[in-house]
Amino acid sequence: MGCYAVVVAAGRGQRLNAGVNKVLLPLQGRPLVRHCLEALQVCPQVEAVVVVGASQELDALRFAARGLDKCRWFVAGGETRQRSVYNGLCALPFGHHCVLVHDGARPFLSQELLRRCIASVQEFGSGVASLPVSDTVKLLDEQGVPSTLDRSRLRSVQTPQGFYLDELLEAYESAFADNAALTDDASAMERRGRKVHLVMGEANNIKITQASDLELSRLLAGDRLPVTGQGFDVHRLVPGRALVLCGITVPHSRGLLGHSDADVAVHALIDALLGAACLGDIGRLFPDSDERYRGICSMELLRQTLQRLSGWRVLHADVTIIAQQPKLAPYLDAMARNLAAALGGAPTSVKATTTEGLGFTGRGEGIAAQAVASLCRA
Repeated sequence: MGCYAVVVAAGRGQRLNAGVNKVLLPLQGRPLVRHCLEALQVCPQVEAVVVVGASQELDALRFAARGLDKCRWFVAGGETRQRSVYNGLCALPFGHHCVLVHDGARPFLSQELLRRCIASVQEFGSGVASLPVSDTVKLLDEQGVPSTLDRSRLRSVQTPQGFYLDELLEAYESAFADNAALTDDASAMERRGRKVHLVMGEANNIKITQASDLELSRLLAGDRLPVTGQGFDVHRLVPGRALVLCGITVPHSRGLLGHSDADVAVHALIDALLGAACLGDIGRLFPDSDERYRGICSMELLRQTLQRLSGWRVLHADVTIIAQQPKLAPYLDAMARNLAAALGGAPTSVKATTTEGLGFTGRGEGIAAQAVASLCRA
């Protein structure tokens, strides 16, 4: 069963006092909200995502989610989280499907936590991330006299919180009808007498609320510092071959010679990715002595390379194609989009240059490409 997700990013972040919505602040060079959106993008059980934000920030949120095709809807939120979540739920196709509600200010959303929440919804009808309370908790009476609660029975609640869409919508509508204020999505279901099933959350799944939280998030992100690799490749131009660059066929009288489709730009990118992860090079991974790779599309080789990069996430890629002819400017945007889609939405640049008639590329004997790619631990 597929699952939808609602990412709530409509808060003002007043306690952070940053002058901008906290979900748009940079973390590892990307907007903070993009981190959880990327986690949802690569989760195979998540079909689509609705992002809820302030109406004046929807364009900024769309930009933050660029290249993530599962982010299908961008919806204006309300004055409260309760209203914002409801607006997001209403944007989804109605039915008895699993839906996860997640705070956009929780950037460290893991695939394992997503799987636990979704599995719990499928088995129990709900799955709410939570953690045991480690501190002793005091309850004050009306006179301010404290009593100690049994912390073994206490849980702090996180997101994601997963339910069935039709049931959660009904619970929210009931709360609005009764003017009930909700602090989270589980509270809506509890009001309807529904038992909520808790799953083990994660200590790193922090919510950025105050400046100290932002500093902690940057320390946590520092454990996954980016690594960079570079690649370079050359192929000869010959008659009778299609010219394929970045998976795009470019009209030309000659194409590149090679065991595969000889997509020199993708080959350079593959070497950059493998270099960053210290996994060798394209020649070792896909040798030209192996008939399985004869004539193969290099985009397929890129897909297989990314499978080898298990545990890594692509942060950025930059490819430069060096060719005197043909003129590549009309195709560069399509090339960049093609590579970005293959790389899971990572920001990707494709450029072209000439050598002013100098060398083998200047004489039109071949085309070269160089690439740089950055990875971090997933």
